[in-house]
Amino acid sequence: MSPTAAPLPPASSASATVSTDAGSLLYWDDFHPGDRQAYGPMKVTREAIIDFASQWDPQPFHLDDAAAEASLFGRLAASGWHTAAMSMRMVCDALLLRAASLGSPGLEQLRWHQPVYVGDVLSGHFVVLDRRRSASRPGVGLMKSRWETVQQDGALVLTLESWAMFRCRPAA
Repeated sequence: MSPTAAPLPPASSASATVSTDAGSLLYWDDFHPGDRQAYGPMKVTREAIIDFASQWDPQPFHLDDAAAEASLFGRLAASGWHTAAMSMRMVCDALLLRAASLGSPGLEQLRWHQPVYVGDVLSGHFVVLDRRRSASRPGVGLMKSRWETVQQDGALVLTLESWAMFRCRPAA
């Protein structure tokens, strides 16, 4: 799809169910530099911030209102890792759960631009930056993408760039 073409086909629903019909999956061949896919929205709740922080990032400003008020955040803030996890969920729902995704070899860049607070509504877009076939794995293509997650007012909260691996479309 060229950058001026329509966005990638929409997901049929927000469920985590992926069609097993190979013809409905998106393959490496379906992604081209400039392609964009919107993701979200997702509302950030107090319960989700505290649940995530309790398990994965138990710093006081993610768990306790008084500690958060005394911190640089000024109020209860989501962990940056929680923001990344919420972004991952939105990208899965919008794109990856309907693609022949094979995972990622890692991140090249991850930045948190500003805090995420209770009541924020996150959304964003996924942009294909580059792609190439794997030199060592036949039938696998690599795609570099950039994710930009924003708050309800459009303020940027997270950017991420990484390579991901996808199956190439099987020969007919």
